[in-house]
Amino acid sequence: MTDGFPAPVAVANAPMAATITRVAELAGKMGRDLNQVFDLRRLSEASGVPTDVVRTLLDGRPAGEPDLQTRFLQRLDLLRRTRVKPNGRRYTQQEIADGAGMSRQQAGALINGDRRPTMEHCDAIQRFFGVHARFLTAHDADALTDALQRTEQQLLQDFAGRARETVPAAAASAGDPLARLLQNHGVRGIAWRAAQLPSDKHRDKVTEWLDMLLESVKPNES
Repeated sequence: MTDGFPAPVAVANAPMAATITRVAELAGKMGRDLNQVFDLRRLSEASGVPTDVVRTLLDGRPAGEPDLQTRFLQRLDLLRRTRVKPNGRRYTQQEIADGAGMSRQQAGALINGDRRPTMEHCDAIQRFFGVHARFLTAHDADALTDALQRTEQQLLQDFAGRARETVPAAAASAGDPLARLLQNHGVRGIAWRAAQLPSDKHRDKVTEWLDMLLESVKPNES
């Protein structure tokens, strides 16, 4: 294991394993460095999971903090360290309290671990820091899987963008149905729709379609 993630491994968590495989395959097709795609620090900041736990989970071993309050405190501390003010300073307890619509005493008790958070507290703090729902509460494996799926969505958008660049305008005007579909709907629209599909099987179909599209528009060798 290096500072990043050199190759997909067998992961005990099935959804994570499937996502890792898809991300690694997409990154490979695009020539991306897997150590950057699976960068531990980036995944930690995106998921809220400590870097050592990210490493362990990617290594295929079970890990994670089972206690909700402890996870909450870990991730709130990460938010305060990584989501800072424009001047580079951390938000104060008062600023968090004001932004989350609670008293300074409430915010202080939550930050110091003197009070167990409610879902309302979590939602308010997540909105203040601009992170997604369940950032402060999801189990570590689920949180990391969500972060990997967001990486997959971005790669899919980039991959679709590359596909569009290879499609000559003449191909669409000549009646090529794949090229015309791509031209009419746009790569971001296709990528966004793919990300909303209900299963890996459906998303795999989109990847197959993109592969077919790239193959169909390769210039003929002389």
